[in-house]
Amino acid sequence: MNPLDTPLDILVVSPHPDDAEISVGGTIIQSLRQGKRVGVVELTNGEPTPRGTIERRKSETELATKTLGLTWRHQLDLPNRSLENNLSARRKLAAIFRLTRPNVILAPFWEDAHPDHVAASALTDAARFWSKLSRSDIPGDPFHPPRIYYFWSIHLRIHPKPAFVVDISDAIDQKMEAVQCFASQLIEGRSQEHPTLIDDIRDRARYWGWTIHSRYGEAFASREELRISDLDHIG
Repeated sequence: MNPLDTPLDILVVSPHPDDAEISVGGTIIQSLRQGKRVGVVELTNGEPTPRGTIERRKSETELATKTLGLTWRHQLDLPNRSLENNLSARRKLAAIFRLTRPNVILAPFWEDAHPDHVAASALTDAARFWSKLSRSDIPGDPFHPPRIYYFWSIHLRIHPKPAFVVDISDAIDQKMEAVQCFASQLIEGRSQEHPTLIDDIRDRARYWGWTIHSRYGEAFASREELRISDLDHIG
């Protein structure tokens, strides 16, 4: 497995297809508009679900990828609903980190109602450490992603105070367009009375925007201290 010609600036670790769009779609769009290289690695194909198929989820993901304009996307095909932070999964994800060599990883928050999201968070932490190990059987050269931040999904209703909130006001419409690409999961078979699940996703972004005196936002946690060099750039 050879590294990309140009490393990614940001890599989103998404437990299932649609998690990246729902949780950090606005941040992805804003970063791409700034000229950053942004990728998504999905840990599972997300199936089975009541109205999805592997083929349909794949086509929905392809449409969302085009809507976002992602630099790179890959799926690891780890087991949906049975995701574990085991040695085999850790090795596969560490290899992706070595391949893409991102400056920033965005990963699920470590507390969640969905077991796959909890496992994905622990797996990301472990793979990040494994990625830097020399004398290992992991493909690629050792690499330690410098920064990791954590995002919340739609499964957790009460969020701890975030470390920072990204203003996505100018990206909200494109984010919601990408979210709605996953109709089998977020629209079909669900109540269309207001508020719908789509409304809920937009309203959460509105709430985080309100916390930073803006229209829309996406929140992130950090286990590590954040370095700043200019107090004027803190909102």
